Amino acid sequence: MILNVVKVGEESFSSLRKGSFVQQNPTHRRLFAVLSRALPSVFLGAVVSALLPFSSGAYGQTQAAGGQASESAVVNVYSSRHYDVDKEINDAFTKATGIRVNVVSVKEAAQLVERMKAEGKRSPADVLMTVDVGNLQVAKSAGLFGKLKSSTVTDGVPAHLRDSDDEWTAVSFRARVIAYDKSKIKEGEITSYEDLADPKWKGRVLVRSSNHVYNQSLAASLVTALGEEKTESWARGVTQNLARKPEGGDTDQLKAIAAGRGQIAVVNSYYAGRLLASNTDEDKKTMQNIALLFPNQGDRGTHVNVSGVGLVKNAPHAAAARKYIDFWLSKESQSKIANAMFEFPAVVGVEPAPVVKAFGSPKFDTVPLSKVAANSPTAIRILDKAGWR
Repeated sequence: MILNVVKVGEESFSSLRKGSFVQQNPTHRRLFAVLSRALPSVFLGAVVSALLPFSSGAYGQTQAAGGQASESAVVNVYSSRHYDVDKEINDAFTKATGIRVNVVSVKEAAQLVERMKAEGKRSPADVLMTVDVGNLQVAKSAGLFGKLKSSTVTDGVPAHLRDSDDEWTAVSFRARVIAYDKSKIKEGEITSYEDLADPKWKGRVLVRSSNHVYNQSLAASLVTALGEEKTESWARGVTQNLARKPEGGDTDQLKAIAAGRGQIAVVNSYYAGRLLASNTDEDKKTMQNIALLFPNQGDRGTHVNVSGVGLVKNAPHAAAARKYIDFWLSKESQSKIANAMFEFPAVVGVEPAPVVKAFGSPKFDTVPLSKVAANSPTAIRILDKAGWR
């Protein structure tokens, strides 16, 4: 069986209806007709995908690296990443090993986790790749991961960037930094995340929704460092200092500073890196008066998060999957990620992109991210209680 890419939701419904899995088999057509009347499309995709291990048919759109391969020379990747460099690395892996890479691509990691839970032991997934430790922890808590058992991981990736139980590892990491309008705020006026709660910044802070995992993980890191009571006070203070209702992504916060809608924003470092490396006049103008601050250099260091990968516990192609994960941690792959994504390489000794290297050598928080992720439920409750929507 070769696994194909299907996007959950209406696109999944459409691709299933038109695909060969349904159209080339009368029984499948009748089954699909019954299910389509009984189930919403978002669930229909999961139901039919669960039938795929028992079918020689294929449906939807295939995103595969390399040419034809035998079933044993395949690795099936469930991914919520959506970057061109991923295909570049997958193609290089196939060229180097002869192992074909099939990708099920869904934007939201939660949908992939639910799909894998529904598929159970019959899931074709070998690897789950996603962003943010919070998403990796959800998959781990659902019992979806097995042990990596990789010396490439343990020898190359610092302990705080991988799971303490050896169930996932970072392939890159990013810092949650503070951007500010340097024409309005002097260097040194803000030095920490905690400073964002100071009433002097009332009406000046920009940030995306607390429903997003990036802010949930930041708050979880504060729970880990400061405890619940102080984090709750911090969240209330930041909420009271907002320049507008939380909206948009991290790039939107940077653009809002440039447009004068606020003066301070919390963003992932790679978003700033993209704009700084851009050749467009608009992006250059956005960053013209913006400075970046790596918070908490005087104590624990700046909070970081990861893009990460785990080996699925019941992976049908476990040996190929382990080779695949190790390949992502090779120096060549790490360099590709660093220069394409403006993230920090997960493997020690690999140079970041020039624009990221220009950030200097900031101190990063080295508390194990698995410990931070354990505090995510508490952080979500705190953010909700504070009214940070």
